Amino acid sequence: MPMTMKALPDVPRWAVLAAHAVPLVVLPSGLWRIALTLGLPVAHVDAMGPGQAVFQIALTVVGELLAFLTLGLVRPWGEVFPKRLPFLGGRPVGATGATAAALAGAFGLLALTGWFTYVACAGIGRGATGTHTEGPLQEALFLVCYLPLVAWAPLLAAVAVAYHRRRAGARAATRTGVGAHR
Repeated sequence: MPMTMKALPDVPRWAVLAAHAVPLVVLPSGLWRIALTLGLPVAHVDAMGPGQAVFQIALTVVGELLAFLTLGLVRPWGEVFPKRLPFLGGRPVGATGATAAALAGAFGLLALTGWFTYVACAGIGRGATGTHTEGPLQEALFLVCYLPLVAWAPLLAAVAVAYHRRRAGARAATRTGVGAHR
């Protein structure tokens, strides 16, 4: 049985694949943080208090929820708010606002990626967090879990541009009467 990915019929296949890839590229880093919080030997932690543990789990949950929002750019709930949402349910999603939010997120992620790359290459703040890898196995695991995050910004930006083009094309077709008989 072939795997199907839910999406609107006029969304390009590449955009559907990219949107579904985003939560998957975010997942490994979240699993690494959860493993760290649970005390598994993925890195050495000097001391993790309850506040830091809550932060690690919250960061994982928020990151994954934000990643899942990318699916809204290819699914019906990205065009019309689900009816179960108070005040907004059933109303159309503003294409410009959704595109702007997605592109702002992509540029923010790109800036964070650049900053963390600079910090890692410059050796700034090593050990400042009290968490560090010990040995090549932990270092390799860390890289395997965090390097996929580099794809988040370009995937999100590409899907956002496709969303904008699709929605702008639909608005133009509606204004000119093309496709009005649908």
